[in-house]
Order: sequence, then structure tokens, then C-alpha cells
Amino acid sequence: MKVLLVDDHPLILSALKAVIQGLGDDVTVVGAGSAAAARATLKADAEFDLVLLDLQLGDANGFDVLTELRSAYPALPVVVVSASDRTSDVIRSIDMGAMGFVPKRASNDTLFEALRLVMSGGIYVPPMTMGIDSGAAGGPPSTEPDTVPGYMKVIGAQATQSDYQTTPTLAALGLTPRQTDVLALLLQGKPNKLIARDLNLSVETIKDHVAAVLRALGVNSRTQAVLAVSQMTQQSGGLTSTWRLGNR
Repeated sequence: MKVLLVDDHPLILSALKAVIQGLGDDVTVVGAGSAAAARATLKADAEFDLVLLDLQLGDANGFDVLTELRSAYPALPVVVVSASDRTSDVIRSIDMGAMGFVPKRASNDTLFEALRLVMSGGIYVPPMTMGIDSGAAGGPPSTEPDTVPGYMKVIGAQATQSDYQTTPTLAALGLTPRQTDVLALLLQGKPNKLIARDLNLSVETIKDHVAAVLRALGVNSRTQAVLAVSQMTQQSGGLTSTWRLGNR
């Protein structure tokens, strides 16, 4: 596995390199101390398996770099590693295409778990309690466009300090087989039109299924659904093949 670390703090960069190299003898870690250095590294050699990106870079906004990487290298998974663990930053990162978000205060074991999950096709988010806005469970879900949103409304002001989240399991959601199919495709980032084509159903029927899935999850957007399912699968011991998420 070949990993690119993008962080402008030399001590943190060195520490992360040492930790990630502990994953195995076949792991190669390359450090980049700036967004410019990361661009140059990828231009010279795009054969990386994973990027770990700090949001606070001296020469660029981390979210802008995330957008740039997802556009230029759509098959390359990006995991945000940040000093922040705010709910808004987690949601924005996942919404913009990151395959994971790991707070820098997390343990080495948590980082290992996150990287293994991402490399197996999953999405990792830290345990948190998601505050739901007025359009969530208990009220009608918001009407979403027919494509995955670019930026979503923040659903919680802060992540709590607790180390767990009380969430129902996927099996306990009571989804029908068709709703389960819709959720699996929704988690791959597919818009309603593509889901309708894949399942040979009308777009209006898919919209009804998506609304039912969001209600079952207690959320009101696709990104919130990704976060909720990610935390459920983490609590249940990992993703089965049914729930593996494709690169977004």
C-alpha cells in the first residue's frame, strides 16, 4: 500500500508516517508538507492507494484541496486527519467526497481501524451524536435534488464528548428488500435517475423509497444517511459485502 500524507506540521507528519508504517512491511508512506508539494508528488507519481489530508495547511484551504483531489483523482480515496472533531467539519468532509475523517486525538488503533475500513471500501467517521435539524425525524424529510448535494446544511453545532453513539442496527430499521437495494445504491453516491435505471423503476418510485429510507434512519439528507450507516456498521463490527461503499 502506498500512502501520501499531506500535513504542514513536521512533527505530526513524522509521527503519522511512523504510525502508518506500522500497518505492515508492504506500506510505503510519502510525506508532503504543503498542498503544492502534494500536487507535485501526485503529478510525478499518481500510483498512490490512499491520501491522508490535514484540513489546516499553510498554503491552501484543506476543503479546497479535498475538492481538487476528488476531481483530479476520483478513484483515489482521501481520509481527512484533523485537529478538529466538529460535527460540521466531519459532515462537510464526507459530503465533499472524503472516505473517512479521523481526529488527530484518536488512538493509533482507531487510525488503523479507519484505514483498514476505507481500504476495504467503507467510510469511517468518528463516534458522535448527530444533532438533527427541524426537517429530520419527526417531521417530513427535506426535498433533495436528483443529484448528491455539494454542500449540506450543518445538522449539529458540535460533536459531543462521548465515545459512543446510540444507534439502531441496520437489521432493526425494518427496510423492505427494495428499500435495502435503494439504500445500497444511495450509499454509492448514485442519483435517483441512475438508481431508477439500475432497479428498473420510475424516478418517482425511487424518490418515495429514498424518503422512506431517510425516515427509517432518522435523517433528512443523503450525507446524513452515509454518516448514520457508517456508524452503524462500525458498531456492528464492520461492513458486510452488501454494505460496502464504492469510491465516491
